[in-house]
Amino acid sequence: MHKVSIVGRPNVGKSSLFNRLVGRREAVVADFPGVTRDAKEGTMLYQNHRITLIDTGGLWSGDEWEQAIREKAEWAMEGSQAVIFVLDPREGLSAADYEVADWLRRLGKPVIVIANKIDSILHNSYLAELWGLGFGEPLPVSAEHARGLDDLMDRVMEYLPEDDEDIPDIAPIRISFIGRPNVGKSSLLNALTQSDRVIVADQPGTTRDSVDVEWDYAGQRFVLVDTAGIRKRPETAIEDFAMQRSQTAIERSDVIWLVINADEIGDHELKLANLAYESGKPVIVVVNKWDLVPDDQLKHTEKELNRQLFHIQYAPRVFTSAIHEYGIHEMLAEAMKLYDKWKARVPTAELNRWLGVWLMKQRVPNFQGRNLRMYFMTQVETAPPTFAIFCNREDYVTRSYEGFLMNRIREDLDLAGVPVKLKWKQKGAYVKGDDEEDTKKSKRPAPAPAQTSAAQVNVTQASGAGKPAQEPAKVAKPPRGTESRKSRAERKAAAPKKERPERPRSARSRAND
Repeated sequence: MHKVSIVGRPNVGKSSLFNRLVGRREAVVADFPGVTRDAKEGTMLYQNHRITLIDTGGLWSGDEWEQAIREKAEWAMEGSQAVIFVLDPREGLSAADYEVADWLRRLGKPVIVIANKIDSILHNSYLAELWGLGFGEPLPVSAEHARGLDDLMDRVMEYLPEDDEDIPDIAPIRISFIGRPNVGKSSLLNALTQSDRVIVADQPGTTRDSVDVEWDYAGQRFVLVDTAGIRKRPETAIEDFAMQRSQTAIERSDVIWLVINADEIGDHELKLANLAYESGKPVIVVVNKWDLVPDDQLKHTEKELNRQLFHIQYAPRVFTSAIHEYGIHEMLAEAMKLYDKWKARVPTAELNRWLGVWLMKQRVPNFQGRNLRMYFMTQVETAPPTFAIFCNREDYVTRSYEGFLMNRIREDLDLAGVPVKLKWKQKGAYVKGDDEEDTKKSKRPAPAPAQTSAAQVNVTQASGAGKPAQEPAKVAKPPRGTESRKSRAERKAAAPKKERPERPRSARSRAND
């Protein structure tokens, strides 16, 4: 895969150019400098070439993050075939621009100089000063208005070799770290990948954007996503946008690692777990900094965690220490186990066998003498596992009975720790009120037959002259319940009484005679 890095001093439009080239808003963009700190990767396709773009932080910023940002930029430059050097000619060349230019010359990478924020051809006069950097002809580009991007990519393609790499067909497993600020998410990612891929500091809020890290382990591809710490109430616009990016990372992930501190847990962690669980993603609670808990308080602390995390007791827990690399492999093993369950499919025959067992274990709901009937069960989707049950009336299903079925599905089908969805499908067309209407129709008397007039009788006799006589039409009896009580009593009195046969006598009664 080809790699191209984007470098420059702070606030020259590197992240805006990165978003424009990858075709989506991946990096955080703001009007003030110092927003981007970690090296962020994104993939784009251009002329059947798969290119990985790397957005780096502002170099020579003069703040406390300058050294860490330069180290991440040097890491990005190691495997890059070309470098895009972004400048803002409207402000003129600064001392930081010359420092970056000298640094690029020492690295010996092919450099493409672009003049960003050139929105019109009238601004091309700003390009004259850029020739003095010694990297050749500068290209006028406007990332905001997508101007000059084709010329830029044509220049980039001159330094890229032929793309003969086969793209793997197996999709990677995306796992995201979420949690409040300063709980050790970035430290766990570095310990897992055995590298210094992301910036780690004691100061909360170090990570400001989601960072995707591709990683291969035991033949399986992973994408580890380090997200910014989610606060209860964002204090700045950057924190608000970082929280939105973290929620987007949750939706795009396959498995979630909820990182918490053993001595710091509250309702905020429960809200984050519910947010991940409602999106249909399996959640693993990672209790970090477990090495800071004294040995004589381990059992008490674990018991307290179980009490506070009772609301998310379905989620498995792993105790880790990023500094001592304790519990790192357990994190990965638990994630792969839940991923397999999340993508599993249960045969329909097995589901219906279990459905018969569940019907015998728990009585079905009853509504006004009518029972809920379940005819058939099948799995309609995976990731998350979604099951559909066909029944006679879906409004008969109670919350307690649905909870019973959800628990049975998790335990009997080996789906513990995985979010499961259950859908009810009513068999046949049903409109609310049909049962009541049918009951009223059965109790309603049938209408009396229409009376035939004398004129109609004469016309019928005249039309039948000369024809063989037909049997007289039978007069329909009035339906039961239409005659009066008096006529009914008269008919009963006129009817002949039936004599009952003599009941045979027993041997004892005959002996008494």
